[in-house]
Amino acid sequence: MSYKNRFVFSLVVSLPLLVEMFLAPFGYHIPGGDWGEFLLATAVMLVSAGPFIKSAWAAFKHHHANMDTLVAIGTSTAYLYSIYAMLNHQAVFYESAALVVTLILLGQVFEERMKHSANGAVKKLLDLQAKDAEVLRDGKLVMLPLDQVVMGDVIRVKPGQKVAVDGVITEGKSTLDESMVTGESMPVEKGVGDAVIGSTMNNTGTFMFKVNKLGKDTLLSQIVEMVKKAQTSHAPIEKMVDKISNIFVPAVLITSIVTFMAWYVFFGATVGQALIFMVAVLIIACPCALGIATPTALMVGTGRSAKLGILIKNGEALEAANKVKTVVFDKTGTITVGKPKVTDVIGDERVVLSVAASLEKSSEHPLASAILERAESNGLSFVEATDFQAIEGKGVQATVDGKLAFVGNDKLLQDHKLGPQLRERMTALQTEAKTVVIVGLDDQIIGLIAIQDAPKPSSTNAIAQLKQRGLRTVMLTGDNKLVAEAIAKQVGIDDVIADVLPGDKADHVKVLQKNGPVAFVGDGINDAPALTTADVGIAMGSGTDIAIESGGIVLVKNNLEDVVQALALSEKTFNRIKMNLFWAFIYNAFGIPIAAGVFATLGLTLSPELAGLGMALSSLSVVANSLLLNKVKLTSDAKERVVA
Repeated sequence: MSYKNRFVFSLVVSLPLLVEMFLAPFGYHIPGGDWGEFLLATAVMLVSAGPFIKSAWAAFKHHHANMDTLVAIGTSTAYLYSIYAMLNHQAVFYESAALVVTLILLGQVFEERMKHSANGAVKKLLDLQAKDAEVLRDGKLVMLPLDQVVMGDVIRVKPGQKVAVDGVITEGKSTLDESMVTGESMPVEKGVGDAVIGSTMNNTGTFMFKVNKLGKDTLLSQIVEMVKKAQTSHAPIEKMVDKISNIFVPAVLITSIVTFMAWYVFFGATVGQALIFMVAVLIIACPCALGIATPTALMVGTGRSAKLGILIKNGEALEAANKVKTVVFDKTGTITVGKPKVTDVIGDERVVLSVAASLEKSSEHPLASAILERAESNGLSFVEATDFQAIEGKGVQATVDGKLAFVGNDKLLQDHKLGPQLRERMTALQTEAKTVVIVGLDDQIIGLIAIQDAPKPSSTNAIAQLKQRGLRTVMLTGDNKLVAEAIAKQVGIDDVIADVLPGDKADHVKVLQKNGPVAFVGDGINDAPALTTADVGIAMGSGTDIAIESGGIVLVKNNLEDVVQALALSEKTFNRIKMNLFWAFIYNAFGIPIAAGVFATLGLTLSPELAGLGMALSSLSVVANSLLLNKVKLTSDAKERVVA
């Protein structure tokens, strides 16, 4: 039976007991007197309190005590004593047992409702999914349910329609609203060759796209899965809470027994009076607020961050992000756009580009793509190159028109001489943050090609905001030191570690960790070991699947400023957890002495009913405090600072 049903049943059955409690001084009693109360209380104990008792018994058999232990013992004690008192014609406390159960269930009903509200992020994401698609089959466009779409299908999307699944545009162009997945409010222009995300909204044009991801492989499905895992994960601080609870519950049981003995033996109270103090201690100390302090804040925080395009995968990543001292960035595709372009050609442009393009046309390296793009835009024809051979760590060589040609980095200068003028130009280009490719023919260097991968527009603001937070920023890259330092200077990064081999990135992260927790931000396959090694791995959403899998936090929008937002949201969520724990402890610190009757001489006491209400309210306050994280929003200025 659900909390809600148990509460409704308990409320209906307990109402006559509540009415009698208030009207008894005026002579009102429910039909049947004590036996009538017994029947009502028994119904509540069997139906509504039963699960508490079963949970407490299961914990006892495993030599543990949990939150339900205190509720079960407190209500059962009041109920069983009332049976004894009824048979011996003494005052009974059936209403205490029944009403405490009712009030505790009231708190849990509100908790459950608020948790559903906190979990709304996943539901809203699932609701975004398209239900059908206009698919090209046998030369005709037909509307099919989404479950009949297969890989490789070509789908048409008209203005105002949702993109059914992930794919790549093959025909047409449009602007798409991707805010529901990425959190980015501005529409994004898309054309042939651009990727589209399932469940995003098409705004202006009609286009066709080819399906490349279905079901659980789509971005939306991956986001939903990440959010679900994050909301059910545990932060390390929760282990400390569990340890405290394991000590706290037995301590409360001992305190309740001491309270009973003190009142009955030393202060001359009746068994019934002493029992009231004992039960009040058991009920007020129920550490429900303590138990939900972490998971509710974690649930709300990760759900809220998902709406902003920041996926925090688990509680470990969230807590670690709160302690970061150094943020390390990969360069290409992270700080920079990741689409290098040729900016300068030194030497005979047609000859230099033709030779370079002939050697690079079969390469998939981004620099090779930039050279080929420039050569094609100049209308150059490529000569067929033969006898390809890699020059380890330096470049490639091949035969072009019967002559040995080579293309590579500045390590080629170990084998070939560079004239003073070309060397001067090369140094100048590198200090401008440009990567220089050396081109040679017939054992002589014939020219240089300068290629630049510009920093993302968000990089400078992101680095500035991180430094404002007192964090050290480091660039870790395999690129040339001069180029790396020039990029770092442009965006304001503190330190540069350049010429790093892909396999060595994780080792450099380990060295940096000696000075405090490290967050690593990257997007490539070669970044995966560093993402895993760092205390917090932050993967760019445009990165490879393995990088996204390795990161503890994923930035869907690929905006570097979201690194700042991720750290800020993590800090706010973790602070909310600490605030919840603080108030949960304070509540018990003040509530237990009052319930035990320490201040009875001042007229300050607490009945079991009020203790139950107080316990329920404490749980509600913790959940409500966590829900305030939903008020976190992004400002509209360029820096997009997080404000609470």
